[in-house]
Amino acid sequence: MPNNHKRDYYEVLGLSRQANEEEIKKAYRKMALKYHPDRNPGDKEAEERFKEAAEAYEVLHDPQKRDLYDRFGHEGLQGAGFSGFGGFEDIFSSFGDIFEDFFGLGRKGRGGSRAREGADLRYDLSISFMEAAKGKEMELKIPRLETCSVCKGNGMEPGTKPEFCPTCGGRGQVVQSQGFFRISTPCPRCHGQGQIINHPCRSCRGQGRVEQTKTLSLKIPPGISNGSRLRFRGQGEGGVSGGQPGDLYVVVFVEEHDFFQRDGDDVVCSIPISMIQASLGGEIEVPTLNDPKKLTIPKGTQNGQTLRFKGEGFPRLRGSGKGDQLIHINIKIPTHLSKRQEELLREFEELEAKKSTSRLARLFS
Repeated sequence: MPNNHKRDYYEVLGLSRQANEEEIKKAYRKMALKYHPDRNPGDKEAEERFKEAAEAYEVLHDPQKRDLYDRFGHEGLQGAGFSGFGGFEDIFSSFGDIFEDFFGLGRKGRGGSRAREGADLRYDLSISFMEAAKGKEMELKIPRLETCSVCKGNGMEPGTKPEFCPTCGGRGQVVQSQGFFRISTPCPRCHGQGQIINHPCRSCRGQGRVEQTKTLSLKIPPGISNGSRLRFRGQGEGGVSGGQPGDLYVVVFVEEHDFFQRDGDDVVCSIPISMIQASLGGEIEVPTLNDPKKLTIPKGTQNGQTLRFKGEGFPRLRGSGKGDQLIHINIKIPTHLSKRQEELLREFEELEAKKSTSRLARLFS
């Protein structure tokens, strides 16, 4: 954070400038316990308060840093190379012993790895237009990493225990001193775990998880739309060291249909009819999502007119009932006429002209 956004460290911990070491530690314990990320999952404000309290404690519990801060403030610390923590891992690496001794929270630098939640998985599923309309039950085969059933995810052969890393003494970090500042980095030997597994689980080779293919039953609800996402809690990859499994997201893609289109919960189609049918009316058979139905063509139907079958559309996912089927009328004009057909049409045209003339004469008589 920029300096002008940083709060006073004494204010952060609720302390006076005369606070002693025990008061500083007590105030920080209270703040860390209240805002610890394990107790406030997904709470961004709590995460920031947790980081802010850790930064305040890091400065105030160290006599040299505190003296520098008291004299020169945040600018003095930054000028000396201290700019706070990069993230939770830095905090847990620096204060892992405090969390373990007082809270039983945070990184388990001595005796076990921090629990990690398994990754979420995505599966893209293509279904037909009719399957989207009517629903479908099916099975999916999902390849994923599952928590090892032999070691329960800790990566150790049953009956064995990890040993403290001799390089970092079980803290998971190594500390280098530069003047009166300490720089902590993850231990290169144990990779920040604080322990070494000398007897890895033979089933998972010490990884805590194994690759397996899981078969899941899936029910596609009638009326599902293209791009819908179905969530299956706990069906993602397995967690590590007791962590919860991730989730599985099935994203549904609906294939196009040769005859039907979808508009919300309505089904749309286009039906060609002859100009004779449009003029005289009649009855034709039209496909639906279920069985074909008879459609009455009214006399004088116009090109582009829309007729409707009530309740022959998609089921409504939210609510009851179904949409409608909309039938767009497309009047086909004949292109190859016989001589007799041309004669009849010209005769029809003459009759129409006489009818129009008669109608105009009556209007102006």
